[in-house]
Amino acid sequence: MVPVANGGRTQMTTEQVNNRMTKEFRGVAAVVATMWLVHLVDWILFTIDFNAYGLVPRTMSGLLGIITMPFLHGGWGHLIGNTIPLCILLFILINSRSDYWEVVASIVVFGGLLLWCFGRTAVHVGASGLVYGLVAFLIASGFVERKVVPILISLVVGFLYGTTLLSGILPTVGSYVSWDGHLFGAIAGALTAYAVAGRTNPPGVEPGALSL
Repeated sequence: MVPVANGGRTQMTTEQVNNRMTKEFRGVAAVVATMWLVHLVDWILFTIDFNAYGLVPRTMSGLLGIITMPFLHGGWGHLIGNTIPLCILLFILINSRSDYWEVVASIVVFGGLLLWCFGRTAVHVGASGLVYGLVAFLIASGFVERKVVPILISLVVGFLYGTTLLSGILPTVGSYVSWDGHLFGAIAGALTAYAVAGRTNPPGVEPGALSL
């Protein structure tokens, strides 16, 4: 199979698109499976607390948590609650961009750095910062690149996730929920959207076209 030319642009064949999507869905499955495997091992080896390797703001040891935080969870409910929206949002991202893993890495690293610098002194764990970052990214990039469907689906996921998207990022005194992790994840997602907006398009979609 070879790419098909269309007005000077290169389009992927149906077989190539299917192969690409299968490969990327496997990538999403690998990420989610790693989250579940880490928590399962942590649950079995109850004498070892993996959450000690979470993100702790303004500590050198806590820097490791920028990378480990999305794979660590406080319980099965916490893990399940993050898995469902994360899968939905990653699938939307994969179907709308070719630089999806770069986007994910940017949200994780930049959001983690903001949390490390300005977050509350606590051990922060969970993939919810990434979830909020993906919601913010898809909404912001949707407006910039005029993609309606990602905006609508992201808004629905955001409002169904927890209570509402806004309540998850509002400061709450004494809360055990990492609202600051949610907030900085969302900031990272929005800034990433403006940084990469218009740089890539899904196969067959013209720059500036209204994608439904």
